[in-house]
Amino acid sequence: MLNTVYRLVAPRRFEVEFSDINLTGKELIVRPTHLSICHADQRYYQGLRPGEVMKQKLPMALIHEGIGTVLYDPTGKYSYGDSVVMIPNTPTEEDSVIAENYRRSSKFRASGSDGFMQEHVAMVPNRVVPLDESIDKVIAAFTELVSVSVHAISRFDRIAHERRRSVGIWGDGNLGYITAVLFRHMFPEIKLYIIGVDMEKLSQFSFADGRFSVTDIPGDLYFDHAFECVGGGASQSAIEQIIAHIEPEGTISLLGVSEYPIPINTRMVLEKGLRLFGSSRSGRTDFLKTMELYKAHPEIIGYLRNIVGAQVEVRDIPDMNRAFEMDIHKSIGKTIMIWDK
Repeated sequence: MLNTVYRLVAPRRFEVEFSDINLTGKELIVRPTHLSICHADQRYYQGLRPGEVMKQKLPMALIHEGIGTVLYDPTGKYSYGDSVVMIPNTPTEEDSVIAENYRRSSKFRASGSDGFMQEHVAMVPNRVVPLDESIDKVIAAFTELVSVSVHAISRFDRIAHERRRSVGIWGDGNLGYITAVLFRHMFPEIKLYIIGVDMEKLSQFSFADGRFSVTDIPGDLYFDHAFECVGGGASQSAIEQIIAHIEPEGTISLLGVSEYPIPINTRMVLEKGLRLFGSSRSGRTDFLKTMELYKAHPEIIGYLRNIVGAQVEVRDIPDMNRAFEMDIHKSIGKTIMIWDK
């Protein structure tokens, strides 16, 4: 089966390439319908990754957040036209200790292997999960990002000590918002505070118990635990503030991605006996948990609708460039490509 793949070959330049999909294997065929642009995609699109990384990764099809419809499933588990969420992480071996998203042997789409900017995607059946037709497909398009927050919160629940009176989340962007929405529903009894830089963005966190600018945090405000959802160079100041405002033996969950090393005040980490742990990507169990949360708390979908930005119908390469350029200039929100290929 001839397949059309849209690969980034250089910053801001997509080209069409063709590949062959073997229909005699055990992979199902999914036709992407809604794709969501992530910061990681933008770093490749704009050429913001180090030169040696760009040289190693490209050419490559972008996008690791998306949904589609099943066209063919040799296992018979899915029927033609079924809606599914695609899982970008692809483990290649079993490990009873290390989760699939942390195994060095696992492959991740749009980071070393082709992402979902294709006419058709061949996937192992356990790399998709069913999407209930009641769920807005535009929201479902960025389920992968939601599952990353679910993964981090689930790890918090396993790692953090039992004193959980209050939690602070640093970051008022998409990741901070999603993490806050999920945390509010998964732990409604814990007081939740948001710390950010943009008062307009902070106004979206109406469900939180408190919202503060990074320049106006009360000196006597302390949290039992915290999440860092900032990323980039600002991670340093965010982690510094967290360490200053966290109670002894608190847990700090790091989610923000930075291209360069971030200094951390280890003296205070030692003095307070803090635990820092990182969370990255997600696995099938996190996607299934996300689907359960969507069904158990349908209001989550309503909250997530607040961060839907542009919706761009994509039929050709100029449309792809237009979607990515619009995404660059947005202030907040997820740019969704309605993938009409």
